[in-house]
Amino acid sequence: MSKKIEILGLGAGDLEQIPYGVYKKLIHSSHVYLRTKEHPVVTDLEKEGLQYKSFDDIYEKHDQFEEVYQEICKFLLKEAENNEIIYAVPGHPLVAERTVQLLLEFGPKNGIEIIIGGGQSFIDSLFQVLKIDPVDGFQLYDGLSLDVNALQLKSHMIICQVYDQFVASEVKLTLMEKYPDDYEIFIVTAAGSKDEHVEMVPLFELDRKVTLNNLTSLYIPPIQDDKVLWKDFSKFREIIAELRGPDGCPWDKEQTHETLKKYLIEETYEVIDAINSGDIDHLIEELGDVMLQVMLHAQIGEDEGYFTISDVIEGITAKMIRRHPHVFGEAKADTAEQVVQNWNEIKKLERENKSSSLLDDVSIFIPNLIRAYELQKKAAKVGFDWQEIGPALAKVKEELNEFENEIGNQKEQSVYAKREFGDLLFAFVNVARFLNIHPEEALFETNEKFIRRFRYVEEKVKESGRTFEEHSLLELDQYWDEAKLGGL
Repeated sequence: MSKKIEILGLGAGDLEQIPYGVYKKLIHSSHVYLRTKEHPVVTDLEKEGLQYKSFDDIYEKHDQFEEVYQEICKFLLKEAENNEIIYAVPGHPLVAERTVQLLLEFGPKNGIEIIIGGGQSFIDSLFQVLKIDPVDGFQLYDGLSLDVNALQLKSHMIICQVYDQFVASEVKLTLMEKYPDDYEIFIVTAAGSKDEHVEMVPLFELDRKVTLNNLTSLYIPPIQDDKVLWKDFSKFREIIAELRGPDGCPWDKEQTHETLKKYLIEETYEVIDAINSGDIDHLIEELGDVMLQVMLHAQIGEDEGYFTISDVIEGITAKMIRRHPHVFGEAKADTAEQVVQNWNEIKKLERENKSSSLLDDVSIFIPNLIRAYELQKKAAKVGFDWQEIGPALAKVKEELNEFENEIGNQKEQSVYAKREFGDLLFAFVNVARFLNIHPEEALFETNEKFIRRFRYVEEKVKESGRTFEEHSLLELDQYWDEAKLGGL
């Protein structure tokens, strides 16, 4: 005797929806199992003489649905060792049925044939009651695993498994990340049965309206208001393409990678300024400006036929996965230090394939104070570094003496003084690195302090009724000391 499980669908709700062949198998089979008896058609089938075993008791044993589905699957596979069985599920077996997917995966591995029978899906009834055509674009999601990043706001959307207030609340919060709080949605219960009910509600009331019912689905109409789509990445991409298109902005159409370089640098510094200010709204705005620059470069690449934003995203995604094997692979990293070690080892392997210098990763275009810091870090990673701060401080003194000698020997600034001054700065950066002080941040704070104190001096000069030129340096220094004593 062949080992076989035949999976049949109970339809959306009414006995009339069940195909005659499915009906006969259910009534005349001696080994019928139902995922759940909580389905409108089961009562009618019982009157017709249906004999069955349901798995409702398994739902009470587990906290996670996956555990429920796994146990049902194991039970059915074991029973199929001795009997040809019928397994009936709500709707159609291949629509939103996790147990069926498990049986399709593990049945053949256990030498058991899995046959999919008929059954009307609840989706058919939903289309009918809502009078929508899926050809316009259609999405089906499980309310238990709704991912906000997967939502396509321009398409018809149906969310199933919204069977109680808790699930409804989670779905509501997810949808509200993209949709307006008062967006009108539809709660559809028992579509296609005599108990069919449709109610339109604003999104924020969803969890107040849903009651315990495993036949409840949600319908989210496509977004018509273009402004709502402003949160959607694809809309942003469309806007950039339009700006660079034939009827777009003359300025945007003229830009190249070269002409945009300075703007990317400016916008990056404005992001840093927003971070330092602690103003979240300002940070959101400035990050958007940086994203604009990235998208403009990507659109130029697409216009010229070299690359698209999808290539950019693919590249960075591959890099993040490759360099985080402790997250996406089998490597271990329990501390931040281990993560950095893994990262550097992976980068080393990548560099070996490129036959490049260790220092090539440090861009020539970043501010040179930061570049000095990064170059020293790179060299230190392979042991080209002092082991303590003493020699680093001695190097500063050495470079200071050489600089003083150079400017003392020449009346005018020379190329040699310039070189020695650069050496002195480089040595100071090394000391900062030993002390875990980022030189760019330290200089930024000093610049801000200078601005505060100098503005105080400007105010005092203005209050005096005299100009700067009419003040002696001693007087200006007194103002400066006042600012300093005042905590500026």
